[in-house]
Amino acid sequence: MTAVAAAAALAPVRGPRHLAGTGALLRLALRRDRVMIPAWALGLGLAVAGTGSSFAALYDTAAERAQLATSMNANASLRALYGPVFSDSIGGLVAWRMAGFGAVLAAVMSLLIVVRHTREEEESGRQELLSAAMVGRRAPLTAALLAALIANAVLAALIAGGLVKSGQPAAGSLALGLAVGCTGMLFAGLAAIAAQLTESARPAKGLTGALLGLAFALRAAGDAATAGASSPLLWSSPVGWAENVRAYADERWWVLLLFVGATALTIAVGYVLTARRDIGMSFLPARPGPARAPRSLSGPFGLAWRLQRATLMGWTLGFLCAGALFGGIAKGASDLVGGNRQTLEIVQRMGGQQGLTDAFLATMAGMLGMIASVYAAGSVLRLRGEETGDRAEPILAGAVGRLRWACGHLAIAYLGTAVILACGGLALGIGYGLTVHDVGGQLGPVLGATLSQVPAVWALTGVAVLVYGLLPKASGAIWAVVSGCLAVGWIGPALKLPQWAMDLSPFSHLPKLPGGEVAAAPFVWLAALSVLFLAAGLTGLRRRDMG
Repeated sequence: MTAVAAAAALAPVRGPRHLAGTGALLRLALRRDRVMIPAWALGLGLAVAGTGSSFAALYDTAAERAQLATSMNANASLRALYGPVFSDSIGGLVAWRMAGFGAVLAAVMSLLIVVRHTREEEESGRQELLSAAMVGRRAPLTAALLAALIANAVLAALIAGGLVKSGQPAAGSLALGLAVGCTGMLFAGLAAIAAQLTESARPAKGLTGALLGLAFALRAAGDAATAGASSPLLWSSPVGWAENVRAYADERWWVLLLFVGATALTIAVGYVLTARRDIGMSFLPARPGPARAPRSLSGPFGLAWRLQRATLMGWTLGFLCAGALFGGIAKGASDLVGGNRQTLEIVQRMGGQQGLTDAFLATMAGMLGMIASVYAAGSVLRLRGEETGDRAEPILAGAVGRLRWACGHLAIAYLGTAVILACGGLALGIGYGLTVHDVGGQLGPVLGATLSQVPAVWALTGVAVLVYGLLPKASGAIWAVVSGCLAVGWIGPALKLPQWAMDLSPFSHLPKLPGGEVAAAPFVWLAALSVLFLAAGLTGLRRRDMG
């Protein structure tokens, strides 16, 4: 990477002075993201195309699709979760399920790309080295935005092409692909602004992520308020704009102009801000800390808590909101399933053979558990970030050993998982209990069902520690493992994967609670595997070289 960076820095000056070196920086960015961009684009593109095939198999008659659309549009809670159905065709159902979901994932991809090639480069000191050569002031931001543009264009093309190949109308397929890609580019512009405002990459990602969460919340509130997507709240949210493109339902092409204008505005603001600050500086600098550190920072755990507390609080708040939302719609699970036998089978495969409501609650508890594994993996990978960012070396040079340093972060990973799942379970139980007027009777079983996911999450956490400890350069593979388990849990039941494939995910071995039979064996061996992986990973960390 050093040779590539040097080549980029020494590239000949072309174009306007403030854009000098943009081409070389773009090639560098694409080289660094040669795995991430294809993985995001292919994964999301195939997911959208696969959704069309699933709907065609599940709802193979017009009457079933019309019944599903009517049920969705009549239930405010389900509209808040998925949005309204504008067309009961196969393409319309794909747009209903994937427009908002795909827009959110495209936004996440874009903010990661832009922040990585702007603020992260400055934070690491590489940008200062490049800027000392023939690189214009606006070149890094321009290269990052162009990389995001290429990624979103590829994503839009894959979505549109995959749907057309599966037999969907070309106009609707193009509209859906453009809606998703344009949402990604708008959040790339917002990430460009956040990268100028904050002093490090983590707050820049957090700020842009908070805006994305707000956009999704406004979309959900707007859809819950009105059945025809006419609420003003929808028009204040980019995710609502993607929905209102109305792919496969008399497409509103003019909505895409909103994306173009907003994206141009955010990028212009980003350029203005980047021209008014020095490299490494920010418009929202961190406040200086006290002269003496509090006693809470006297050990590795206190430092780890200080570094990860904001992330844990954000996840906790998100699980509270998600649990309340899922609990509120659990009573209407029969509306979601309707009379469709295939959908009922999917819910039962995910949540068990007990009553439909219990199966739906078990499915939601499992979803919370699988999402919690994303938090756990990120928390473990914070160790790798501290190591490669040269922040661990000064700590380890003192009296703190490797294991004490690592265990501080791992305590946050393991205990934090239990905390966010407990909060999600509380919200899920209270939300459902309020709808059936039996909070006292429902809270305990639902909370227990959510906490039963902890051993499976801890098993994946142990895998993350194992990879980090033994193969630190392959730490990125942790995300592939977590993504695979998510795919098995969410898509496997619909695709009717064989049992051996389902068993690759630790979540498949847990009892389906509430309502299912409880057996101690799965909890015991999942906990044992977690301890085994943790011990092996820490042993490898203790013996290998750092850095």
